[in-house]
Amino acid sequence: MRGLYLSIIFTVLGSLFFIGWGLDKLAEHAESDQQPHQENQRTLLYRQLAQGLTQQLNKQPEKSLTDSVRQFQQQYKINSQLVLSDDVALPAALLAQLADNGGLLLASKSDQYLLKKLEQHPSYLLQIHFPLEQEESHPFNFILTAALYLSICGILILWVLPLSRRLFLLNNAAEKIGEGQINVRIAPSRFSYIKMLEKSFNNMASQIEKLVADNKILARSLSHDIRTPIACLRFGLEAALDSKTLEKKNSYLIRMDSELTNMEEMTSAFLEYASMERQALHLKKQTTDVNALINSAINDCQILAIQKKINLELTSTGPNIHYSLDYHWCYRALVNLISNAIGYANKQILLSVAITNNHLIITIEDDGKGIASDKLDVIFTPFVKLDPDRSREQGHFGLGLAICAKVVDWHHGTITTSNNERLPGACFTLKLPIDK
Repeated sequence: MRGLYLSIIFTVLGSLFFIGWGLDKLAEHAESDQQPHQENQRTLLYRQLAQGLTQQLNKQPEKSLTDSVRQFQQQYKINSQLVLSDDVALPAALLAQLADNGGLLLASKSDQYLLKKLEQHPSYLLQIHFPLEQEESHPFNFILTAALYLSICGILILWVLPLSRRLFLLNNAAEKIGEGQINVRIAPSRFSYIKMLEKSFNNMASQIEKLVADNKILARSLSHDIRTPIACLRFGLEAALDSKTLEKKNSYLIRMDSELTNMEEMTSAFLEYASMERQALHLKKQTTDVNALINSAINDCQILAIQKKINLELTSTGPNIHYSLDYHWCYRALVNLISNAIGYANKQILLSVAITNNHLIITIEDDGKGIASDKLDVIFTPFVKLDPDRSREQGHFGLGLAICAKVVDWHHGTITTSNNERLPGACFTLKLPIDK
């Protein structure tokens, strides 16, 4: 939003400055063109009169100058008088104009007057007063004012057009998402004033798309997987009702109890995964010793590894690696990955942690059969099980790797899987960014 505020300020102030400056120059040019015409209209008659009166006064003796000026006042109805040259203080440039044809035009707040030098009587000046004319409101002033406001409005309209365009796109995208097109996004633009809002909108749309996709997968998987235990329960109930002996009824009830337990575990796992998006809003990130975190996950999985005769080893670490993360969820993701590797490894699992190119890199490798190349892209999809031997009745719902992917995504990182690294099996790589 800072860019929006700055663009408004620079647009308004810049338009006021440049348009005002341009109109001032235009007005000055127009006034300079009109000034000679306006002066001739106002003062030409008085300049001619002053020139004629001074010619007559030059012919008069000095002692009769005052009487002659008085006669001029009565005869021509003008306000004229004689002033001493020494009483008039003028710069040299203006003193020279006293002898010009028509004299020197001066003005005060109340009137304006002409001073004309008497050539034959250099100690005297003829002064003729005449009132200031009221300036008429010129249409040009109105045109300049209108041009100022219209120009500012035009510039503001040009500024608003990109903003209104981006808001229109944002509103259009929101309407499409409301209609069910949840893959709609706002294309970024260098000239947008609301980049932060657009980025937040795209992030929100991505989260909605993920949530809807997860809910669809959850509903599809749950509706598919719950049919089998329901059918078993229906069959067991009918068989128990038709049983003639108590032993038969008890055996069917035991099987029904087992199916109910499986349904309960499956429903709990599905609901837990469905509620994980809310957990992203309540992450408790804190600076954690990564080596200690990995060792803790290894120790908790060590019993399972010993049972399957798997060598579980942390092979390489960086000294004193600390990272800001949510301990609970990262620990759970590591346990899921290690447990998954134990389930597929033959004899050995290797872990490593390092910092490379401002990223924290954690790898988990096993010497199992690996993952088919056409399955590498779907391995983190919820409810996907690559091994048909691992059934839901055994507690395998295909959510372990999906949970790992979500946890890594919460920390703005990536998780990938590949084959043929140090060991012949699968290699999972967690890559978490380190803020500079």
